Amino acid sequence: MTTHSTQEQQARIDLATAFRWAARYNYHESIANHFSFALTEDGKQFLLQPQGMHFSQVKASDLLLLDADDPSTYTGDNAPDPTAWYLHAHLHQHLPHAKCILHVHAPHSLALACLKDFEFLMLDQNACRFHNRIAYDRDYNGLALDDSEGERVASLMQDGKTIMFMGNHGIMVIGETIAQAFDELYYLEKAAEVQVLALQTGHELAIIPEEIAAKAERQWNEYPTAFSELHLNALKGILDKEESEYKL
Repeated sequence: MTTHSTQEQQARIDLATAFRWAARYNYHESIANHFSFALTEDGKQFLLQPQGMHFSQVKASDLLLLDADDPSTYTGDNAPDPTAWYLHAHLHQHLPHAKCILHVHAPHSLALACLKDFEFLMLDQNACRFHNRIAYDRDYNGLALDDSEGERVASLMQDGKTIMFMGNHGIMVIGETIAQAFDELYYLEKAAEVQVLALQTGHELAIIPEEIAAKAERQWNEYPTAFSELHLNALKGILDKEESEYKL
């Protein structure tokens, strides 16, 4: 049995929690989409799920520990999905704030990413959480199957951007912790759902003024409790009762 450091084992459990709940929330797509977490400051060593594994089945011990400097880690029988390798390996190394990277094709945020020149609207309180932190990739370039694509995407998430709407593709959320990234993914998709529903009405939208949206964003990020950690802990508590094998 492999023994991991306490820090790594906790990261494995937290990431397995994120996978399981992403499946429950229907953010996943077949065996595609990927979550990763950097264990080193330089981002070169990171956890990622094995190729071909459904989100609902991921356990802590299943996660691969990859090394960006070791070419053998993305070849052979236990290699990660190549599109995950080219995106996540570059993002972890080029973006110091990208400790956790969550990439999904969640239905409502993907729908918005498919609208021409769409920008995320400050339409409700949840949307304001992401004020001035969203990057847009409007140049869909096919599957990420080479180093240049990873570098291109990383270049778009500078200046503190933590959310990316990937045109005709999906979304990417990055965070300093797994709890923070998953909490943001959850609220981003909730806000996207509201926007899709509101747009469907055909009525004029009541956009929140810029100064109020900025205020709400500050309030979200200065919230007086460890909101994201409490959220993830609550999700782990449910899994402990219903799917305790996620920790193994």
